[in-house]
Amino acid sequence: MSKIAFVFPGQGSQKMGMGQDVAAEYKEAQAVYTAADSKLGYALTDVIKDGPMELLTKSENAQPALVSTSVAILRALETYGVKADFVAGHSLGEYSALVAGGFLTAEDAIYLVHRRGKLMEAAVPNGQGAMAAVLGLDRDALGAITDAVTASGDDVQLANLNCPGQIVISGTVAGVEKAGANAKEAGAKRVMPLAVSGPFHSKLMMPAAEQFQAELEQVTFQDGTVPVVNNVDAKATTDKNEIPEKLVKQIYAPVLWEDIITNLVAQGVDTFVEVGSGKVLSGLIKKINRDVTILAAGDVASVQEVATALKEAK
Repeated sequence: MSKIAFVFPGQGSQKMGMGQDVAAEYKEAQAVYTAADSKLGYALTDVIKDGPMELLTKSENAQPALVSTSVAILRALETYGVKADFVAGHSLGEYSALVAGGFLTAEDAIYLVHRRGKLMEAAVPNGQGAMAAVLGLDRDALGAITDAVTASGDDVQLANLNCPGQIVISGTVAGVEKAGANAKEAGAKRVMPLAVSGPFHSKLMMPAAEQFQAELEQVTFQDGTVPVVNNVDAKATTDKNEIPEKLVKQIYAPVLWEDIITNLVAQGVDTFVEVGSGKVLSGLIKKINRDVTILAAGDVASVQEVATALKEAK
């Protein structure tokens, strides 16, 4: 039988004004932003509306802004009675997925990612860490390169396994530069440095992960009503007891996005709905499997289009 997965974007998908037309149209969406401002104690919604972009892009703002927007758009979709069989999110997006799956309240997820963003920003001094996208090399070949560079004394590791031929590496500036140069020699088509504030999903984030453990103890998790497929192992679960440990590990471990999509397809998912700002995940899913249906809900028009398409599919 046809199954649906809702997927949620991560950091980098933020843009000024995102979700605001949906909030104006759906009171359920507006309530998410109002609750976010109250929980955080400052006007996050004004940062989304007015910026400047430099302020919105700071991890401590971008992360709760993206989760708020994804959940607001989800609430708008839910007014049409549409439901997912599975949920998943890319890195930060896993928190939106946990809200969609019933593991966390929106307010707690927004609080957690605000703290997560601050800790990740502070973990490595500016200019000491880097990330780069490597195109055209498989994970085994690139993994061997990053392992060799790390063994030589410059930390670097696979960070995001996004789709075939697109893998992000993360680590020290020297480690990323050396691994990128070696990847080109091994046949990579391109190595593109990413404009990020830190070496996310690398072992350099261990201090942030250790501090984040205490933050997770401040919130209550529930067993999920919809299975979430985790970043760190690409396995589905509804068990609340599995979630905190995996969220800690997620900060310094690779995001197994290609594996997540492949595993969802194997479990019968043939329709993916990207819920939130942008269409980054839609593009990645298309490169992983061209046979599935891919929809995206990011504004009022697309929310209505997705709701109609899902109702017709059922």
